[in-house]
Amino acid sequence: MKRSDRLYSLIEILKDGKLHRAEDMARDLGVSIRTIYRDMDTLAASGVPVEGERGIGYSARAAITLPPLNLTETELEALHLGLAAVGNGVDGELQEAAKTLSAKIDAVLPEDRHGAPASFGFAVYPFADAAYGFRHLTSLRSAIRNRQKLRLTMQDQSLRDVRPLKLDYWGRVWTCLVWCDTTDGFATLRADQIEQVTVLPGLFVDEPGKRLEDYSA
Repeated sequence: MKRSDRLYSLIEILKDGKLHRAEDMARDLGVSIRTIYRDMDTLAASGVPVEGERGIGYSARAAITLPPLNLTETELEALHLGLAAVGNGVDGELQEAAKTLSAKIDAVLPEDRHGAPASFGFAVYPFADAAYGFRHLTSLRSAIRNRQKLRLTMQDQSLRDVRPLKLDYWGRVWTCLVWCDTTDGFATLRADQIEQVTVLPGLFVDEPGKRLEDYSA
């Protein structure tokens, strides 16, 4: 069972308001008690009103419960762009609500983010930096679809001629996997660290060793 599915299953179990032992939930979900403890900490950190403690049991009383949603990457991008705008454009209650909502979304995203950098700090990554990276996503996505070579100017003013292959989302941080002609190798570039995107003439074709499937292999 995926972690996101397990977290939702735990919410379904807890929302009846009754006390549930970690041992029973672990048995029902086929995981260890330690995993249940970690999941309880994750739910609490994400704003789910979990009550209880280890060795006694847990319950939850949510004021509003939404059904599970399946979002496309574009919908997720739009959602976080809106949260970024609210988080930076207003003060007080709405700003705090934007931050906690974004943390809840991050907490239930799938775990299978191959090679996710540990230093990104998903739950505390600044909204302003996230919004800064959104401005290039349309150009990057279009280049991936059209197999268009790009010249990227990075924040350190270095230039990279790249073949964009894939966009990934890491919790308010978007990255682009590229084959970099400048360094002659694969690279994962953060969208918020790209200053300028320039479309180069000509399209790229699949070449052995430079394709997405070669990186995955």
